[in-house]
Amino acid sequence: MGPNGAGKTTAIRCMMDFIRPTATRLSSSKSCEIKLFGINSTAANFHLSREKIGYLIPAANLVGSWNGKDHFSYKESLFGKSKNLSDLIQRFDFNPKLKVKTLSTGNQQKLGLILALMNEPKLLIMDEPTVGLDPILQEEFYKILREFSAKDVAVFMSSHNLPEVEKICSRVAMIKSGKIVSVQKISALEGKKLHTVRVTFAEKVAENELADKDVEIIDQIDGGYILAVKHEIDPFIKKLAKFKIESISISQANLEEIFMEFYK
Repeated sequence: MGPNGAGKTTAIRCMMDFIRPTATRLSSSKSCEIKLFGINSTAANFHLSREKIGYLIPAANLVGSWNGKDHFSYKESLFGKSKNLSDLIQRFDFNPKLKVKTLSTGNQQKLGLILALMNEPKLLIMDEPTVGLDPILQEEFYKILREFSAKDVAVFMSSHNLPEVEKICSRVAMIKSGKIVSVQKISALEGKKLHTVRVTFAEKVAENELADKDVEIIDQIDGGYILAVKHEIDPFIKKLAKFKIESISISQANLEEIFMEFYK
């Protein structure tokens, strides 16, 4: 996960050997090695790994003069007959007879997803997989991913859709300016201590009497402040006890607010 320009798509393109890094902090070695199924992505035999990968092709790389059937036939000529193609076409409600250049953005995305899923991959690599899909098809896609995951298929995806990540991912890496700033289990993130406190005082209280390394002033309101409190809330409550408080409300941060802490 990361904001636009963080390096999500670039990382995926490096994994697939579409581009090669000129410098890296990925490892302690001087050169960058990206291995999938034990084979370096720059090796001559990397195609043996690609046979096990379902990659979501960007819509711009689809052939406009071909229809869906043409794309499916071409992939089957490379990787063998698909066992689940008919099922995927039905579940995505996709018409394979229409040419790509006549398809909407959503239907082009459906085609890309079917191509990624149709040859029973061991690893799925997808960049923003639900772009253009309506909510019903998004839910169907999530269901398909769970079915693949139950068969020990690894899913690697990029997204900035927080509800989507929370729904389907077990671990998340936060990327900022080309660097991974944190790798967390979703369950661990949800359990992180981060509270929003809205408090008003009977008398004026200066910001420096409240703020410290774990307490940040978010906003100043009439007679008080809105604050973000990291870690345990009890020490801050004890600090407040020395002031005359008119009102106070405390809420635990949601996942989006927790994610935003990594990008400050």
